[in-house]
Amino acid sequence: MHVAAVVLGIALIVAILVEGFETVVQPRRVTRRYRISRVYYAIVWACWRWAAGAVFGKSRRRSAFLSAFGPLSLLGVFVIWVAGLIAGFAILQWGARDAVSVNVPSMPASIWTYFYLSGTTFFTLGYGDVTPIGRLGRALAVAESGLGFGFLAAILSYLPALFQSYSRREVSISLLDARAGSPPSAAQLILRAARADSANSLTPFLGEWERWAAELLEGQLSFPVLAYYRSQHDNQSWLAALATVLDTCAVMMTQIRGVNNYQARVTFAIARHAAVDLALVLRATEPDAVGMVDRLESRQFAALRSEMEKSGVPLSDAAGAEDALRNLRSTYEPFLEGLGRRLLLIVPPLSSEGGVPDNWQRSAWMKPTPGIGALPGPGPGDRHFE
Repeated sequence: MHVAAVVLGIALIVAILVEGFETVVQPRRVTRRYRISRVYYAIVWACWRWAAGAVFGKSRRRSAFLSAFGPLSLLGVFVIWVAGLIAGFAILQWGARDAVSVNVPSMPASIWTYFYLSGTTFFTLGYGDVTPIGRLGRALAVAESGLGFGFLAAILSYLPALFQSYSRREVSISLLDARAGSPPSAAQLILRAARADSANSLTPFLGEWERWAAELLEGQLSFPVLAYYRSQHDNQSWLAALATVLDTCAVMMTQIRGVNNYQARVTFAIARHAAVDLALVLRATEPDAVGMVDRLESRQFAALRSEMEKSGVPLSDAAGAEDALRNLRSTYEPFLEGLGRRLLLIVPPLSSEGGVPDNWQRSAWMKPTPGIGALPGPGPGDRHFE
């Protein structure tokens, strides 16, 4: 029994250290051999999303409840790691039958005494009421105290990198609001640029979002918990922004002539790469093709072509244009839909109806601000303030 305890203690310590190393020190793998955090998130997220639906239904409070999962789950991971290391050293010392000196008469030298010794050693409290006697026990105590100090320092160094990656992601999402609407859509992005005679600005815009997609991929592969961190507004998300970028590239590659298709293609490549890898890391399941919502129906496609033509966008030949766009969409939409269902995030349609005010046009009192109107582009009939 003691031999089994020694093996269990060593295995638990090694598993936690490898998990922490791959997450904090070397967070660069798409797939990991050790998946303690993955099992933790699979179980806890399933319970959290069930509670959100059972308690809040589809009310706006559900979104606030879901937004709390990311930060709280991160704290939960740290607690599991620390508790695992404390338990591992306690079981190891008990299994090694190392004697301890107990200076409290009412405290028997049981296995729980070893847990107490391990906890005070890990956090370097130094009470001295329970101390190891043998050489092995003292060596383990020294190793655990040094490991605890270094492990907690590594966790603290992990947090600034995590928050910086989140901040960079959200800055670009906020900048998308005035260009593509709230929620964003590729149709609004293209039409607003065309109506403002700035269609040529889409090429450098896609260059910026090529880098954003690469940073999204790198950041959320390094820190998968960021996928559960939600944006400040309910109608914004990193998944909606990624869908808008992919849709914009797809429309430019199949419907518009006379543009820099090379930039659209390379941006599309990295954005689709991000969608595919994140669906793999977050274990998003492939959606049923029958249950998927068509994000651009035939009537919407015809209306989009008509609006782009009226706005002066040079269009490609109409023959086969809809099929070309649908085929290209089929290469990334299942991954977006899978991520949306996994994370309970909404994938916006490719073409949205006008008339919904952007986030920057709203206020707490829902009144227009004197001197501030709409940006050029939405067109007549769009309501900018309610």
